[in-house]
Amino acid sequence: MTEAIRKPPANPYVALLKDAGLAALVALGVGAPLLGMQTVPGGRGLALIPRPGLLLATVAAVFVGRFLLGLLFANRRSAARREAEAPPRIGPSPMARIGKLVAPGLLAFSVLMPVIPGIGRYEIDLGTLVLTYVMLGWGLNIVVGLAGLLDLGYVAFYAVGAYGYAIMAKFFDLSFWAALPLTGLFAATWGIILGFPVLRLRGDYLAIVTLAFGEIIRVVLLNWTTLTGGPNGMSGVPRPTFFGLPFSMAGGEGTFAGFFGLEPSALHRVTFLYYLILALALLTNFVTIRLRRHPVGRAWEALREDEIASRALGLSVVAVKLTAFATGAMFGGFAGAFFATRQGFISPESFTFIESALILAIVVLGGMGSQLGVAIAATLMIGGFEVFRGLEEFRMLVFGLAMVAIMVWRPRGLVSGREPSVSLGKRGTIGSEHVAEGKG
Repeated sequence: MTEAIRKPPANPYVALLKDAGLAALVALGVGAPLLGMQTVPGGRGLALIPRPGLLLATVAAVFVGRFLLGLLFANRRSAARREAEAPPRIGPSPMARIGKLVAPGLLAFSVLMPVIPGIGRYEIDLGTLVLTYVMLGWGLNIVVGLAGLLDLGYVAFYAVGAYGYAIMAKFFDLSFWAALPLTGLFAATWGIILGFPVLRLRGDYLAIVTLAFGEIIRVVLLNWTTLTGGPNGMSGVPRPTFFGLPFSMAGGEGTFAGFFGLEPSALHRVTFLYYLILALALLTNFVTIRLRRHPVGRAWEALREDEIASRALGLSVVAVKLTAFATGAMFGGFAGAFFATRQGFISPESFTFIESALILAIVVLGGMGSQLGVAIAATLMIGGFEVFRGLEEFRMLVFGLAMVAIMVWRPRGLVSGREPSVSLGKRGTIGSEHVAEGKG
């Protein structure tokens, strides 16, 4: 009798259709006065012109989009449930296996891009810009992705490196190669200065303080006119040389073209700058990967996962946070010095909060802790701006929709990298093989 009166299981598609219909009704109510009517100049004032087609198309798009999102989340919940019930997976994840194939290909393309037939100055300049943001993303990834410290003022170290190099080159007559390590050291010092006031802060409070730090640096640069030029900026920043050989269109024995017997060309300096930022970016990647397996890198990851547990294990949270801020700031300073020597002109307008937000978006969308994900995200975001440049005001709309889509389909980033760099043996065994062999 009980079996006979038991209700049948609810159809999940009915609930999804009801939810999509409710969203469509809300869109109809909100969009009727905004999209359904258009005001145009009339004979004695304004006239209203109905636009039912646009309104119905918007409501239909909301209905279909809401239904597809609900279906996507339902499938993801089912997949997560099946994965939780499945036995633990042994070996590298599929994304890690794909990364081992993609990373060498991207590296080979980056090295060979300037010599590929059909590649001109525009493509090389765009590649230089992309690599600059790749380097900035990798630097911020140390602070946000590895140490778990939300930094909204990373552009401050970028500015410190740029202005540091410009001041040393103009007032102390230092070359780019002599000033480059000093700018990194200078930026790392400012990273430590920022780290001390935020040692006890976490989450939103840490983000607010780092945001304020970035704005303080920008305001100082804007008002210290005797040193930084104020809003007028600093022009005439010296260009780098190839081991003392300047890039000059005039040619001659003491120039790059004259020494190698080449025809003077502006493309020589552009290509040299491209390979320079590529070398700096690869240096950033190499140091980061090495540090991840170093005790300090494991301490960063432990701090990211649980600060209280890190304290209980005896880690010096003060030292861990300061090393993360200093290391990330150092690479930001290197990128700033390169930016100054490439542009030849810097001003506070180049170091606004939007730059920090863009770099943070690259890290989050790429996958916090993932070097490959950050590189792919920087390529897509910076290159995407150029692809949609012709759309004018719709460019930011397309950019925002793309970011929302990535966060819906890949909430942990394009390439998730939150797994520990060093583990106790194979996944699911908790190092049992090492213990059995007497290595535990």
